[in-house]
Amino acid sequence: MTTLPSPARATRITAAFAAGAAVLATFALGRVVWPDPPGAITPPADLVPYFLILSVVESLLFGAGVAYAIVALPATRHAPKPARLTWAVYLSVCFMLLSWWPHDNLHRVLGHHDFAGLARIEYLFHVPLMVGAACVALYTLQARRETR
Repeated sequence: MTTLPSPARATRITAAFAAGAAVLATFALGRVVWPDPPGAITPPADLVPYFLILSVVESLLFGAGVAYAIVALPATRHAPKPARLTWAVYLSVCFMLLSWWPHDNLHRVLGHHDFAGLARIEYLFHVPLMVGAACVALYTLQARRETR
């Protein structure tokens, strides 16, 4: 008779499989979801490897974000007060890990003279990263105060 893994271990296993699937999917589908616009400029051949490395890192971070979202959710649900700050930090970390793949791909397909599109990217990605950093800073300062 086989024994089932503990709920925490099952969650980690699920997170690992989901993260792996997310890494592979984001890396494989980046140019499918965001195809190059007609006439888009491309980087010189000697710079392509650097952009490829960046794509790999963004996919890995996306996978890490999926894993974090799955593994940290139970702890976030049962965290002591203040629950709002705990949820804000959970969502901030999720966003900080998950946002790079769509963020850079949107920059890639944005027209060079599309300042309205650039403003949308700034507000959809950069402002939440700023707010998220502030949430994490407040949380760590509060945690430091509580340990004294």
